[in-house]
Amino acid sequence: MADSISKRVNVSSKDDVVLVCLPPERSSFQKLRQRLSEIFFPDDPLHMFKNQTLSRKWVLGLQYIFPILQWLPSYTFQLFRSDLIAGLTIASLAIPQGISYAKLAHLPPIIGLYSSFVPPLIYWVLGSSKHLGVGPVSIASLVMGTMLSEEVNPITQPDLYLSLAFTSSFFAGLLQASLGFLRLGFIIDFLSKATLIGFMAGAAIIVTLQQLKGLLGIVHFTNKMQIVPVMSSVFHQTKEWSWETILMGLSFLAFLLITRKISMKKPKLFWISAAAPLTSVFLSTLLVFIFKSHLKDVISIIGTLPRGINPPSANKLVFHGSHLALTIKIGIVTGILSLTEGVAVGRTFASIENYQIDGNKEMMAIGLMNMAGSCCSCYVTTGSFSRSAVNYNAGAKTASSNVVMSAAVVITLLFLMPLFYYTPNFVLAAIIMTAVIGLVDYTAAIKLWKIDKLDFLSCLCSFFGVLFFSVQSGLAIAVGVSILKILLQVTRPNTNVLGNIPGTQLYRSLTHYKDALRVRSFLVLAIESPMYFANSFYLQERILRCVREEEERIQADKDATLKCVILDMTELSNRGEFSAVTAIDNSGIDAISELNKSLQKKSLQMVLVNPVSEVMEKLSNSKLLDLFSLNSLYLSVSHAIDDISSGWKA
Repeated sequence: MADSISKRVNVSSKDDVVLVCLPPERSSFQKLRQRLSEIFFPDDPLHMFKNQTLSRKWVLGLQYIFPILQWLPSYTFQLFRSDLIAGLTIASLAIPQGISYAKLAHLPPIIGLYSSFVPPLIYWVLGSSKHLGVGPVSIASLVMGTMLSEEVNPITQPDLYLSLAFTSSFFAGLLQASLGFLRLGFIIDFLSKATLIGFMAGAAIIVTLQQLKGLLGIVHFTNKMQIVPVMSSVFHQTKEWSWETILMGLSFLAFLLITRKISMKKPKLFWISAAAPLTSVFLSTLLVFIFKSHLKDVISIIGTLPRGINPPSANKLVFHGSHLALTIKIGIVTGILSLTEGVAVGRTFASIENYQIDGNKEMMAIGLMNMAGSCCSCYVTTGSFSRSAVNYNAGAKTASSNVVMSAAVVITLLFLMPLFYYTPNFVLAAIIMTAVIGLVDYTAAIKLWKIDKLDFLSCLCSFFGVLFFSVQSGLAIAVGVSILKILLQVTRPNTNVLGNIPGTQLYRSLTHYKDALRVRSFLVLAIESPMYFANSFYLQERILRCVREEEERIQADKDATLKCVILDMTELSNRGEFSAVTAIDNSGIDAISELNKSLQKKSLQMVLVNPVSEVMEKLSNSKLLDLFSLNSLYLSVSHAIDDISSGWKA
């Protein structure tokens, strides 16, 4: 086979026609090593150790494991000043958010503050993002509260509920750290952006509707999270509505929304929306305290919060019993959701500031801080978009802003907890509603509709799944639709008929380029997918159908007889060249063989254009190319048509 390819190369140099030759030979071990390296180590972390002394390798290894060692030696007072301002700014947001999100998870409010102390310190050491603000987030809190309260009542069984929440957080961290350590971060990519848009919007609406309990002053409210029972509970408990609560709640909600709008229009005024939640807590608490004699029976308040830093909770972790499966399931769901949000937020701000973060290291950092946090009275935490945005706008330079925030939380835990006694629940509801309203990204949904209808369908499925079934069902639907989309794209790839752009050597789809013209006696087809067992039979039938349709067109138009079918295995884009048939397996090779036989029966020649090295190597090893005519492999469609046409004329 190598000899036949060599002869083709000699002919190409003589006749000035470019043909394809075999790639350099590699051993099976070399192929396997390269493939595994591309899958699990795309960033090639071992390159830093090449040509380094032993001591230097130790230093680089420690810096790789603990990113703090990369920047801490050059940390300056100017950087600290920036981080100090940013840390104090996000602390003003983190304190009311922590209390609010803990209540969203049906946990004691103090747990939200505990979760804003220990995890940020661990991320400071292990994290690679400069701007990620760590703490509880709304979606993970909602999912944990929903799934856990369906099995255990947080009011009648508070100790069991708390233990299961800590255990779920441990399993979430274990999953996240394992994905990072095993470099399996690509698993979270099954949550496509389209499905996440729908899921987040649906969850945001459910969270908002749930806060009507605090905003209206309702005492007896459903624990279910579907839109129908929630709205039914709202309008069946109108006798419990409190006009004082409604008036004050809507006033603070309007205040928070206005400050948010101001900061969105003028980013330099970010501090207004950042300080608004803590300001709202202070003012509402002061009002309730002043008028406590009139409002004590109509306004629901937080009550007593214990002072002191995080108590240990390792003894509360439960790894046996009937609820173990539940904690594992909650850990998996909340772990994936919080990991997706944390990594996405970190990458967003890294791209803005033009630096890179290692996704797998971020997963390990988030996972380890959740595992450690579960032993220190913390529940699931990750990178919060709202905190990170405030952190970035406040001028944070390193992860030290998280340390400043933790210090502010510690001061609050040690000395300021009695001040929250009269904090009304309606202001916490208003804070949550303001925070999650940004998750309803209708402009992104409209963009999905304009660009890809299947993506928009995925978005709708996850959106309505959350609204009418449950949060976990919506997530399952989101993942299922994403996988279904992948399967459809793999099993039913596109095959386009190409034509020549006049005056050029370019060949483009006839359906997309009105100027493209068919080449007489040739049918040029572009395959836009790897050829696997899942699509090989479909591609074979699809190509033969294109041949039949071309023959029918020729007969109707009385055009020149079809003589050659060219399979273009490389797709060209405006930005350059990228391979469409990037891989092939035995089923794909068999499909090409059967296709060649079918075309030979029709007296048609089949030509392959520019298969990539891996495909070329497999075609050669299978001896399939021996069945082709001499000139059957080319680097471009134009070379193939020129050479074959010249042969016909000769």
